[in-house]
Amino acid sequence: MSDGHRSLPTDDSSANAHRPSKSPVSRTRIVTITSLVIAVVGISVWSSLQSGADARNLVYDNVSDDESSNASFIKLWWGDFPRKVRQVSSVPNADASSNIHPEDYVGPEACKRCHQKNYESWSHHPHRWMNALADSSTVKGDFSGAKMSYLGGEATFYQEDGEYQMRLVREDTRIYIVNQTIGSRFFQYYTGKQISGPVQADRMPYLQDHVLPFGFWLEPKEWVPVVHIFDEYPDGLRIDPFDHDIYAMEFASYAVGCNVCHTTFALGDLLSGNTKRMAREVPLKLHWSASNYLEDVRPDLLSMPSDAYSDVEFWELLRSMDALEAPTEAVTLGVSCESCHLGCREHVQNPDILPKFFPNSPHLRVESATDQLDFGRTHTNVNWACGRCHTGNRPQLAAGMSTWNSTEYSDAMRGSCYSELRCIDCHSPHEATGRKWSLPPEKDDALCIRCHQKYDSAQAQAAHSHHVAGSEGSRCMNCHMPRLNEGMQDVVRTHTIFSPTNSEMIHKNHPNACNQCHAEESIDWTVDYLGKWYGSRYKSELLDEAYTDRKQPAPLGWLHSENESVRLLGADTLIRTNSRWALDDLIGALDDRFLLNRQFARRGLETMLGVRLEDYGYRHYMTPKERKKPIAELRKSLVPSSKPPEKSR
Repeated sequence: MSDGHRSLPTDDSSANAHRPSKSPVSRTRIVTITSLVIAVVGISVWSSLQSGADARNLVYDNVSDDESSNASFIKLWWGDFPRKVRQVSSVPNADASSNIHPEDYVGPEACKRCHQKNYESWSHHPHRWMNALADSSTVKGDFSGAKMSYLGGEATFYQEDGEYQMRLVREDTRIYIVNQTIGSRFFQYYTGKQISGPVQADRMPYLQDHVLPFGFWLEPKEWVPVVHIFDEYPDGLRIDPFDHDIYAMEFASYAVGCNVCHTTFALGDLLSGNTKRMAREVPLKLHWSASNYLEDVRPDLLSMPSDAYSDVEFWELLRSMDALEAPTEAVTLGVSCESCHLGCREHVQNPDILPKFFPNSPHLRVESATDQLDFGRTHTNVNWACGRCHTGNRPQLAAGMSTWNSTEYSDAMRGSCYSELRCIDCHSPHEATGRKWSLPPEKDDALCIRCHQKYDSAQAQAAHSHHVAGSEGSRCMNCHMPRLNEGMQDVVRTHTIFSPTNSEMIHKNHPNACNQCHAEESIDWTVDYLGKWYGSRYKSELLDEAYTDRKQPAPLGWLHSENESVRLLGADTLIRTNSRWALDDLIGALDDRFLLNRQFARRGLETMLGVRLEDYGYRHYMTPKERKKPIAELRKSLVPSSKPPEKSR
């Protein structure tokens, strides 16, 4: 989901902190929404400066990790642009039509007529099915009367009068109707409204589509509690969907938190209502007149002339645009062609006029060092198309990379390669990646070698990696993009391209690339080789502080970390390397305090051992008491009485 949701805790201790509250509405005169070319953290700073005689604007400052002020931004104005802004900016292309107003968009069916191949590929892409209306062609969950038990309650999934419904029963009975689907690659989640139950009908679960508490895991074909919708907390602190009072207060409104990136809206709407997200990776300094835009193309959203709005009223209006319902206000459900290509009506009417990858509108002004803007597939334009959604704040590992998915571009900008690299150099925007990364490793290497040509030969690769060319240890991504990011059901590669010698990761006892392959080796073994091969030096006192046993296999330390994300990565490393000598510890991961960690450990162990843990009575969403007996049975049946591996030194 999008990062409109609250940040997750980064370790178990923070999970006990009070849930953070949203920023209060504040009377302001100016807020600057800034995006940095380097890593951005979500720190909002409110200011109250007078910006002009009649113009007002709301300001958020995003401060980088090193507090650099070299930033692009989007300033959102209420009222006409002040004279000072007009002096330093211009309309992107005053002679061309706009490409970000709702009427500029034509939808993917108009593209199909000329771009049949791309249309067909996109039709099977996860972007296409990121969001859809719930019907027999889109719903993949088992609504045949399937049941599941969770936290002492029972959920039933069924159809009635052609509608998909969920019934939750514990102290009371509540029924939810399914209106939309979310995703169809690994899981399918659902949005809908409450239609029956003890909560008053004027409460928000009855009035707004929201993410329902259970989703369907496609591979094992079973219902599971949703994750990463609310903050992930340990047992006892997760949202209890059967507690109607808590649920009514904590439900996740889909329009507010999710659909900005799960559907295709006109960029003009997003610049007005989702300015902060749009600004995260914006390539140039932009000024946007929200009031002029609304008066021109969205007058239905105004209840009075724009100059009659008070500060609080225009702020509330813009916040309401952050909650536009996709089925009625979006260009399409799902991520379709014009999410990246922007409005293409002009191109459809005259194919000789190519789509523009940079926004154009009389309500937009740009500060640029050049007189002519490039509207084509430039490095910055293409990356901003991805960066409008694949950005945000996540809990981070010691070197700054995110611990879970959907913020790949933010992670990419924390490395150095994206000064030249484009997202589409590795990812075809029209073709689905599939359940697994499909490129063979030699093609992955070739993507890197295009820029790093000094490693073109087998001899150079072996000299650099200190592994035989063509072996796993010589592959660029295994060392520079290791598997550190928790995806939907697999741990996938981080998009932060960094060195395996990184001292932050090693000093903090967070996963390093060497021990992700050499799972049986200790951290002392690793730092010894990094010193011999690359001259890297690490502080012994920091290692002593972070590692309780510097001689044990390093992933065992990760598996027992205080940080829940590191524990998940530790289990994944041991499972991926088929470390059966660690089976007793891995079965212990099935009792992790975090439901998400248990889910990953369960899937990994089932794959590694070729068993179904359900056959032993285990389900990852059981309570601690419920899972005690099946875990004991698993340990008794599956753990051999064998010694741990002998260490090489």
